[in-house]
Amino acid sequence: MESIKREIASVFEELARGLETGKLGNDPTVAVIGLGSELGETTVLEGCLEAANQGIRVLYLGTEKIEGVTTLPCDCVDQSFSLMEELLKTGEADAAVAMHYPFPIGVTTIGKIKAPATGRDLYLAATTGTSSTDRVEALVLNAIAGIATAKADGIQAPTVGILNLDGARQSELVLKTLQAQGYPISFARSVRADGGAIMRGNDVLLASQDVLVLDSLTGNAMLKILSAYSSGGNLETMGAGYGPGVGQGMDGVIAIISRASGAPVIAESIRYAARTAGNKIEAIYQKEQELARQAGLDRLLEERKKQGSAGQVAQPPKEVVTEQIEGIDVLALEDAVQLLWSKAIYAESGMGCTGPIVRVSSLKLDDAIDILNQGGFIGG
Repeated sequence: MESIKREIASVFEELARGLETGKLGNDPTVAVIGLGSELGETTVLEGCLEAANQGIRVLYLGTEKIEGVTTLPCDCVDQSFSLMEELLKTGEADAAVAMHYPFPIGVTTIGKIKAPATGRDLYLAATTGTSSTDRVEALVLNAIAGIATAKADGIQAPTVGILNLDGARQSELVLKTLQAQGYPISFARSVRADGGAIMRGNDVLLASQDVLVLDSLTGNAMLKILSAYSSGGNLETMGAGYGPGVGQGMDGVIAIISRASGAPVIAESIRYAARTAGNKIEAIYQKEQELARQAGLDRLLEERKKQGSAGQVAQPPKEVVTEQIEGIDVLALEDAVQLLWSKAIYAESGMGCTGPIVRVSSLKLDDAIDILNQGGFIGG
């Protein structure tokens, strides 16, 4: 903690120098974590410098330095995350960019890429994290988060399309019901002959829609392909990364990049984070959420839960859950929790640094692993 206090003190010193030179003004400030990049800190710093040269104040959290970017020394990833969160909490940073972050269930990231065929901006809702463990509910909430993000990035009335995946028709029905009941959503139209708001691969390449709704696992793979295809897959050269985490429980603007992101992607991710933070994405999201609720969102989602709740078991008494079990598919999280509950083991679902997790108490960890293994949720 003392080391973090020293780093915070150094930020205030830098702020004072900036005020003396007149370089700060109202420029946004973005904290960027460079540790962990597969391309090295130099690549991350190059992206930081490009963004800094366009008027964004960048606080680099790492071990290396470059003229034009303020470095706050961090020797390890844990220290850099602690400092990043402190900078956001105190307001010394308006947004942050990191290579991963353990967003809670309910928060998902909205990626941004240019469509190969047209060069139009395409917002992928979503690319990491998960807004819900129910697939259809997640797609509906992803749409709302995508609309809010596009608006925060300057698109006043973004059009929405849903990728032709499992659950697309059900989520379309919910969204169109919301529209009929007053939620101001604008649906895109597929370029294929049958039209409609269900998008095909052609629509992805063309960006027939501003916001493309899909599950985060598909969105993650799609963004990787679109951002790295020109390099053969080893380097992400296009786009703005996996975007800010948006949803219920978001705490500040934290945008995600990949360990394989090149300098141009990192620079654009910093700009993306700065714009959405500057335009108050959290407030925009809350407004979208409220409009959807006024149109019956909660009722529609609750009706879906009731339809699928038959056979659910009662929750055991709560326990302190300090251990986590990884390797469970995000769409099977709640089934895994239900299985443990049926065996009188209290468990909670969550999203860790490396993906979906189930949390249990330390005393029940071994039993929980055995049960989930026998149930086919994890490997032996």
